[in-house]
Amino acid sequence: MKSWREARRGDASNATRFLWCRSMNRRHVLMGAGVLAAGAAGAAAFSFSRAGSMADYAAAVAAMRATLSERPELVDLVRYATLAANGHNTQPWRFRLVDTRIAILPDLSRRTPVVDPDDHHLFASLGCAVENLALAAAARGRRGEQRFDPDKAGSVVFEFGGALPERSILFDAIPKRQSTRTEYDGRPVSAADLEALAAAARVPGVDLILVTDRRQIERVLDLVVAGNSAQMADPDFLRELKHWLRFNPRQALETGDGLFSAASGNPTAPTWLGGPMFDLVFRAGSENDKYARQLRSAAGVAIFVSERDDKDHWVRAGRACQRFALQATAIGLKHAFINQPVEVAAVRPQLASLIGMPGRRPDIVMRFGYGPSLPFSPRRPIEAVLSSTPEEPG
Repeated sequence: MKSWREARRGDASNATRFLWCRSMNRRHVLMGAGVLAAGAAGAAAFSFSRAGSMADYAAAVAAMRATLSERPELVDLVRYATLAANGHNTQPWRFRLVDTRIAILPDLSRRTPVVDPDDHHLFASLGCAVENLALAAAARGRRGEQRFDPDKAGSVVFEFGGALPERSILFDAIPKRQSTRTEYDGRPVSAADLEALAAAARVPGVDLILVTDRRQIERVLDLVVAGNSAQMADPDFLRELKHWLRFNPRQALETGDGLFSAASGNPTAPTWLGGPMFDLVFRAGSENDKYARQLRSAAGVAIFVSERDDKDHWVRAGRACQRFALQATAIGLKHAFINQPVEVAAVRPQLASLIGMPGRRPDIVMRFGYGPSLPFSPRRPIEAVLSSTPEEPG
């Protein structure tokens, strides 16, 4: 496979040339966007005042991430569970509360069928949530066990036990963790910290591959670009992504979900303007360049590969990913997902071969390194994620 850099030098397929030509015209696209923005300046100024302030947004999000009380109710444990990583910040979960257990069910109404057609990321997100729940329960003296229940749509069940409080640095990192989608500073991570990351992420049935060699990172980048180019050539992918974008503080808080522009280091905009601006400036060439800068600024890449390609192991991969992310947060590292190589089926086997695991399905790809903090993503109210009827599948 030719790298994206070779393709840009002219040794490329017709499809790649087409994407390159589109990116070469980005200057004209941006000029058009500038005209639109300038022409709408008066209306935009009025709309920005109605889009909410970042100060109000920060206060609301801080309340969502308040420290867990010493004697929490079950709903407060659920709040900590919802702070977990999840695809597109869809928060695709429902929580069914019983005195001795909490079941986390897939909320199939919040699927992303284009980017995640078999619900792989959805079940990995459930794994992230149950790991948060287990850490929070243990920290408050209610240590328990988690298991996958394949009945109906499949769910993850946490059974409470009893023990002395078992607080950990992973628990302390829960309200501080965020997916930081910006450039990092390029500093390497020490061998001791790499070992701590690997140790934290050890979950039965999941392998972790840490990539820190710059040449190997470039090969991962080639696959990220290949996957991203394929996704951005798909109108259905773009339509689904746009559905989950939130362009200003008010919109982000009203929905309580989705990808808030400021949380990715992008400017905010009135809702009416954000959509057209996205259509004008979101192009494969500029996005590929952005991913190249971000990946080259990272200290390394973490790739999670489960032993089996089933829902139980997708959940386990999510648990391992969440533990890695919390350990990274605890030692001052940032992380962000670069999942294009596992989301595009045609690229996935190439990633498996690159990391020496042909025939296996890589689950999650994440870059990590030292970088700045960004605004946190929102979360939905707890009452919105509680399951009220025993028969409800999700």
